[in-house]
Amino acid sequence: MDIVNSQFVISAPNVNMCPSDNKPEFAFIGRSNVGKSSLINMLCNHKGLAKTSATPGKTLLVNHFIINKEWYLVDLPGYGYAKRSKKVQEQLDRMIRTYILQREQLVNLFVLIDIRHDPQKIDREFIDWLGLSQIPFSIIFTKADKLSGGRARANAKAWIDSLLDTWETPPPYFVTSSEAKTGRQEVLDYIDDILKKL
Repeated sequence: MDIVNSQFVISAPNVNMCPSDNKPEFAFIGRSNVGKSSLINMLCNHKGLAKTSATPGKTLLVNHFIINKEWYLVDLPGYGYAKRSKKVQEQLDRMIRTYILQREQLVNLFVLIDIRHDPQKIDREFIDWLGLSQIPFSIIFTKADKLSGGRARANAKAWIDSLLDTWETPPPYFVTSSEAKTGRQEVLDYIDDILKKL
């Protein structure tokens, strides 16, 4: 698959205001500053599609983009951003979890993780919650260009292996770099495979 057309549709403050046309949705989420907007722009080959910012934690709404007029790419707020007030963070967490649990159009959630860091408790707790909630998801490791190729792949494998203490089968994962466009085709082909099975 290649993305030839991508357009912003709506920023929704809650799941009830998301599009109602039942097109399949692929959502992207991660901790603040994981490089989500850059990855979305790289996948869509559209530099200004998702707004990148020097200040992490700017996404506060559920942002829908229509892709190839066939499916939605959904940009979700980041989780666990320390500089927000507790009340705002709780509201965002509720909005995120409501979308993930109730949105019937959601066919896959991509969880973004910075490949440079050891497994973080907040990521692990979120991934375990997805598993318990039986949400279909995959992991995208970002910023692979910041490490040598061998080190990036080794870090990703170590991260996935760390799940085996409780996970029988770990989720699919991808190693990406928005700068080098690494992993772009693999992610798009994975989305294409899911769409073909719907």
